[in-house]
Amino acid sequence: MSKGNVFENDLLSLIFNGDAIANIADDAGTSPLTDLYVSLHTADPGEAGNQTTSEVAYTNYARVAVSRDNTGWTVSGNSVSPAANIDFAQGESGDTGTITHFAVGTDASGTGKVLYSGTMTPNVEMADGVIPRISTDTTITED
Repeated sequence: MSKGNVFENDLLSLIFNGDAIANIADDAGTSPLTDLYVSLHTADPGEAGNQTTSEVAYTNYARVAVSRDNTGWTVSGNSVSPAANIDFAQGESGDTGTITHFAVGTDASGTGKVLYSGTMTPNVEMADGVIPRISTDTTITED
């Protein structure tokens, strides 16, 4: 089974931009999310994981809120990318570890639902002065 190309793009637009899919889904719930939260991980959170699964823990780390609209995300050709670079808190003296994955989820903290996850390429070695970044070249593709 697979999704049709138009629907793949529609689904990404619904999730990342809050755009309705005519006659199927809309974003008019009681309190729809206005932001999605990007988290960093030291291993793949996996399909059964949540946003705390293997989540990094360095000084000043926090998930980054990205607007759930076309100012936060660009959807095109069955792929979605951040509309601007997503920068996380800068590492400080004593911070160590390797960031291998990122996730897009539903909560600012706690066990948020992982909507999508992927590999950080290249991996990021945390150290004093390092600012982890997910660039606008990063894509999530439905296929």
